[in-house]
Parts: sequence; C-alpha cells; structure tokens
Amino acid sequence: MTTTATSPTLSREQRADSRNALIASFLGWTLDSFDYFVLAFVLAQIGAEFQRSIVEMSWAITGGLLARPVGALIFGLMADRYGRRLPLMIDVLFFSVFEVLCGLAPGYRSFLILRLLFGVGMGGEWGVGASLAMESVPVKWRGMLSGLLQEGYALGYLLAAIAFWTVFPRWGWRPMFFLGALPALLVLFIRAKVKESEAWKAEAAAKLSWRKYWRAVGANWKRFTYLTLLIAVLACMSHGTQDFYPTFLQLQHHFSPQATALVTAISMLGAIIGGIVIGLYSDHYGRRRAMITCTLLGILVIPLWMYGSPTVALAALGAFVMQFTVQGAWAVVPAHINELSPGPLRGFFPGLAYQLGVVIAAGSATIEAAFGRHFSYAQAMGGFAAMAFVLAAIVIAAGPEAHRIHFGGGAA
Repeated sequence: MTTTATSPTLSREQRADSRNALIASFLGWTLDSFDYFVLAFVLAQIGAEFQRSIVEMSWAITGGLLARPVGALIFGLMADRYGRRLPLMIDVLFFSVFEVLCGLAPGYRSFLILRLLFGVGMGGEWGVGASLAMESVPVKWRGMLSGLLQEGYALGYLLAAIAFWTVFPRWGWRPMFFLGALPALLVLFIRAKVKESEAWKAEAAAKLSWRKYWRAVGANWKRFTYLTLLIAVLACMSHGTQDFYPTFLQLQHHFSPQATALVTAISMLGAIIGGIVIGLYSDHYGRRRAMITCTLLGILVIPLWMYGSPTVALAALGAFVMQFTVQGAWAVVPAHINELSPGPLRGFFPGLAYQLGVVIAAGSATIEAAFGRHFSYAQAMGGFAAMAFVLAAIVIAAGPEAHRIHFGGGAA
C-alpha cells in the first residue's frame, strides 16, 4: 500500500531552491527539445542539399532517437552516484556542442553521425532533469509542476517554429543549428543557483554498492518493463503527431514556411495549456485517470486534425486541440514515472525506461513517411495516431499508480 505525503510549509530559501531546480530542469528540456525539432522543420531542405529523399533524411530523426538510451544510461548512473547537478551540467554542454556541429556538417553521412551523438546528449537530459525537479518541488503541486516541466518540450518545439519563421527564410537551415549554442548558458545558472536534491542526499547517505545497486535494478525488472512500455505507446502518440507534421503541411497542403511555422506554433500553445491543465487535474484525480482521459479525447480529435487541414485556420484549430490532448497525457509522465521508481534508482530508472520507450517508437516518422508513398499523408498519420491512442489507453489502464508518494528514503 502506498502512502501519500503532505507538504509542510516551506521556508523562503526552500521555495527558492525548489523554484530554481524546476527552472533549470524546464529550460534544459526546452532547449533540448528546440535542438531536436529544428531538424523537423528543415528536413526537406537538408535533403535537397544533400541530394537525399525524405525517407532517407527521416533516419536522422530515427537515429537520434535510437541513441538516446545510451545517454540515459550514462548520465542516469552518474546522477544516482554523484547527484543530479553535475551530470545535468555536463549533459547540457554535450548536446549543445553537437547541435552546433550539425550546422557545419558537409554531407549526409557526417550529419547522421552528429545527430546520433546529439541523441546521446538528449537522452541524458530528461531523466536527470526530471528527477531533480520532481524531488525538489512540493508534493501537493507535483502533478501541475510535472506538466509545466514536460511542456518545456512543447515550448522548445514552439521556439523551433519561430526560428523557422524568422531565421530560415533569411539565412537558410545551417544557422538554425547554430542557435543550439544557447543552452550552454544554462550551465552557469545551474552552477550558481541550483542546489542538490535533498531526496538524493537522503538516499546517498545509505549509498548502495554497485553490486547491490544492480541487484536492486534486477529486482524491479517488472516495474521497469512496464514503464518502458508506457513510454513507448506515449512516444508513438507524440512522435506520430509531431515529427512529420511540418513536412505534412508543406508537402500535402503546400503551406509556406511562415504558415507551417504559425500552425505548429499554435499547436504548441495547445500543448503547453494542456500540460498545465491536465497536470493539475492529475493532482486531484490521479495520474492514470488524467492520462486515459487525454487518450480518449485524442481519438475523437483525429478527423479534425488530419482532414480539416486545407486552410490555415482549420489546420491550426485541429493541431491545437490534438496537442492539448497529446501533451496533456505526457504532462503527467515526470511525476508518474518518478513516483513509480525506487528511490535509490531514481536518476537511472525513469530516464532509461523513458529513452528505451522512445527507441521502440523511434520509427514513427519513418513508418509514416513510408506509408505516405502509398497513401495520403493524412491517411498515414491519422491511422498511426489512432492506433497509438488506443494502445496507450490500454497500457495506462493496466498499470500501477503511486500518487503523491513521498521521496527521500524509500528502499530499492
């Protein structure tokens, strides 16, 4: 039986520490997402320069996703052994460097290699940042703040849309990757303002030997398998509705770069609002109920999202509502899987399960691109999304929940 925690009144210093940890984790995920989604907007243009098809270029997306578990493994182990701050700083610098180098790639092969290395860095950020934030914020507001944290992903997509609208028409695709140097500035904030997680300190006081650590990982393999499957179906929802969407608007509806950016930006506003609203809903009514509600609403939205898109206004409405539901479900993830993870393994466990789940869904864009050769892009993406929503509802309903469990002393 899981016990829930009530939040004591925090001092001013504790509130500042909580706020700074959330800001650092939020910005890290935002800038990581920005660097990732820059590619989604310029996939066709890079392919034209490198003389590669859309299907071939989609491997740059898929390859980056496949590399993410490596980063989750490396930085997650560091986070459990050395704390959350140092691995987070190293990781942010790592993915920033390789994002900038992508803008200097001379050809297709070197670009793919750099995207693989960027994927390693992206894979490390989420797990470390989410554990730092969820261990630092008040239990009472964990769901809502989980939603805010997760929607850093949507904000990064929104910023990428703005960059595509403003930077690409004037300077082309390469300078968009140079903007990836900005996350390096976040390291200065983390070093100056962010304190180590008190929950990690409590766990570190009884630090497990490596032998006992891996024994604890093995003892929790069923929980780990479930979390991986949960993330896989959710990742099919998000990548299936996001990664290929700008290309869909440009190739099927012949939207200009400005119109594509506008529709995508509006969709990410829906995602951010959905994340906060559904995160708050989960604080009151539970994580699973909130996520299942979103998946069922998502199924109902598919016709408007895909088939109501010939005009910019209809496309924007459909995209807004779709991403409200998709990212509403994702909003609960940082709180939900950290609550379901054993305390001594919380740096490693959620991050690796998250990224392995993403790997399972890594082929979403490539599958949609392949089906797009034989069907319309609307049919390919709409059918894929429907399948993902149904599977997600089933997996969420079948799983456990540890709503508002206390962090900072749980045994492995």
